[in-house]
Amino acid sequence: MSDIRIAGLCKSYGDTAVLKNVDLEIRSGEFVVFVGPSGCGKSTLLRAISGLESITSGSLEIDGQRMNEVASSKRGIAMVFQTYALYPHMTVAQNMGYSLKIARRPKAERKRLVEAAAKMLHLEAYLDRRPRELSGGQRQRVAIGRAIVRDPKVFLFDEPLSNLDAALRLRMRLEISRLKEDLPGTTMIYVTHDQVEAMTMADRIVVLKDGEVQQVGAPMELYHSPATLFVAQFIGSPTMNVLQGDHAARYGAETIGVRPEHLRLSSSGGEWKGRVVHSERLGADSFLYVDIGKEEPLTVRLDGETDLPAQADVSVSPVAGRIHRFDVAGRAMAVRASPGHDSARGSEP
Repeated sequence: MSDIRIAGLCKSYGDTAVLKNVDLEIRSGEFVVFVGPSGCGKSTLLRAISGLESITSGSLEIDGQRMNEVASSKRGIAMVFQTYALYPHMTVAQNMGYSLKIARRPKAERKRLVEAAAKMLHLEAYLDRRPRELSGGQRQRVAIGRAIVRDPKVFLFDEPLSNLDAALRLRMRLEISRLKEDLPGTTMIYVTHDQVEAMTMADRIVVLKDGEVQQVGAPMELYHSPATLFVAQFIGSPTMNVLQGDHAARYGAETIGVRPEHLRLSSSGGEWKGRVVHSERLGADSFLYVDIGKEEPLTVRLDGETDLPAQADVSVSPVAGRIHRFDVAGRAMAVRASPGHDSARGSEP
């Protein structure tokens, strides 16, 4: 088992608070992703779990054992970094087995564990090569293999795909997702700023902002039921459309939001009238940008065959029940299907 319990965890550098009263429970075998903008504290939280950063206050437990003062090497954790950190003069097999050699594990056992990890990661043909002879994706798989041979309780991934191009990131997402299935008892925590990685791989996502946890939940839970305006705008691409002023007041809110796919066009009679200022046809989807007199145009997601010219006049309406309402503090309120009509989801604070 590798349950992780974090209670009231704080991390400060002098007078600067980086993590503020983080409470989080991660179940054994879960794949949890930390997301948030740069400087939100996600990598610091990961490093605190690993033992590479000390904890200012609060507690960290793994399998019920307090880890605050336990050395990183004694926590049963393996970490995969953004940079591969491979020894250039060693072969793939030597890189993967180096920690076992340091631990004085028998040579035959090292060979068996390295070959098993190589098979899992499709690296059998590369065991005698050196890092310079590998692609970026292959090097990252070697770094993961180096962690696997240690048979850790917990895997920590710190933005491992950020140095790869788009095609390689897709392949490595598939590799890591398959790894999760091959190691069902191992807890995995993954840090990224890429919400596509978070949405496609996570069992649960932890959204952080300014060192505080904003929301924890399954990917589609966060997408459909964001607890705060920040989560609503951070999760989802293109980002949620946000309106304030009179548009929001009609719904009894400080701010309202609606996702691009939940807007519908008509030639007249829609709730908001505007003019197309730009359109993008991306194959399966088309995106229209409609100026309704606000600072930012509305983004409308439509079928890929839709093509409206710039300067076309249109009316835009939200799908009933898809308006997200937020109070003055940015907290989610009950959804309303239309002005003055409450839907059944949630309740106002």
